[in-house]
Amino acid sequence: MSHRFTRRHLVGGAGAIAAGLAMPPAEAQQAASAQPGGTPRAFPQNFVWGTATASYQIEGAVDVEGRGRSIWDTYTRLPGKIRDNSNGDRAVEHFTRYKEDIALMKELGTTAYRFSIAWPRVFPDGTGTPNPKGLDFYNRLIDELLANGITPYATLYHWDLPQALQDRFGGWASRETSKALGDYAGYVAKHITDRVKNVFTINECATLVDFGYGVAPIEMAPGIKSTQKELNQIRHHVALGHGLAVQAIRAQGRAGTEIGVAENLASCIPVIETPEHIRASEIATREMNGGYLTVIMEGRYTDGFLSYAGANAPVFTEDDLKIIGSPVDFLGLNIYMPQHYVAAPADASGFALVPTPATFPRMESDWLRVGPEAMYWAPRNVAKLWNVKKIFITENGASASDKPAPDGRIFDLDRIMYLRAYLTQLQRATSEGVPVQGYFHWSLMDNFEWIDGYEKRFGLYHVDFNTQKRTPKLSAEFYRKLIAGNALV
Repeated sequence: MSHRFTRRHLVGGAGAIAAGLAMPPAEAQQAASAQPGGTPRAFPQNFVWGTATASYQIEGAVDVEGRGRSIWDTYTRLPGKIRDNSNGDRAVEHFTRYKEDIALMKELGTTAYRFSIAWPRVFPDGTGTPNPKGLDFYNRLIDELLANGITPYATLYHWDLPQALQDRFGGWASRETSKALGDYAGYVAKHITDRVKNVFTINECATLVDFGYGVAPIEMAPGIKSTQKELNQIRHHVALGHGLAVQAIRAQGRAGTEIGVAENLASCIPVIETPEHIRASEIATREMNGGYLTVIMEGRYTDGFLSYAGANAPVFTEDDLKIIGSPVDFLGLNIYMPQHYVAAPADASGFALVPTPATFPRMESDWLRVGPEAMYWAPRNVAKLWNVKKIFITENGASASDKPAPDGRIFDLDRIMYLRAYLTQLQRATSEGVPVQGYFHWSLMDNFEWIDGYEKRFGLYHVDFNTQKRTPKLSAEFYRKLIAGNALV
């Protein structure tokens, strides 16, 4: 017989044990599923539990059925750009193994799957005549998901820009790419929204702009170095592309289609939960996201953003802002860590950013600081600032070493620690009425992790990249039990 005790159980039962009493089985079971104070650690009814992936990271088959080249096909072939000198040509062969992978989702008990559509599969040249076979794979995928009781959530752009658009227009440096995204979005919506009712326009503007076109310490495709003025203009074009995509989906999608965006917002956490620091974190959330999420939700750039940008502010029109501010039905938040800790300032500036100590805990990836409270404050602040009624956590997860034991099992205790801590904060948010309606774990399985190649693993399922064998990690069992009970375990 297995005996599982926690400090909470020992403390909770100490009085009964001292009195020579034992709790009845039903009461013991209830105590085991409750937080201190007796509040069950459950999530709302009908909460959506899913997993998330991205096309270039998992599909492979980069030269199959008329797919064009993407900026990542080009970038991965530049010397020294990918840590293990790999690429996504093969990835984890999801293009041919998708039925096997959907079976893994069903095994987990997930009710939803967030995937991205490869723009170069649909429009190999970015614009013009669509590839007749471009959506065939996604139609097969969608149908198989539905046949297994899994709701599809589609992302239209997860960084694999057609190389042709980079060559012709400089990619997001041009408004032409914004227009091209709108055309692509309308075409896809017309063909899939009979079955896909939730569509995300763009994944992580901040990442694709700052790392793809900026001078950030991390570089990603296409690896262009821009001035600050150029970078702000690129950011504006991405926001404009989002707005044009929203309008195109509304025009060409089926009735009942809901639209949103998935953004790794700059999450701003109060250093201490006192009213003055909490208010500072709200102000910081609005201002630190001024270049993308705030302008989407408000249809305007904040005075603070324009003042800080000064001569480097983007050039835009009032019509641009109306397009960017096209109403969305939900927000997707990718939350891995706190970007900023915030304190009330000594002056009238509204907030002060507090430096992150060098000793701050991290997961295997150096950038992934462990700050579970981000999972509470990010959606809480977003909901309060913009009166958002529906939020999805579109990505959350962690890299870990994931070394198989001699018997082949993977005891990823560090990932479970991370998930338990973050999901505790998410449950706190939902219990207080923050309108988070679903959670998508990143990722279903290990895959091509951008500039880290195959060196970093984020999956619930371990992938042997030589044989493509999928093996559940201990975190898969943790997630399966969480979903089955709709409560923390």
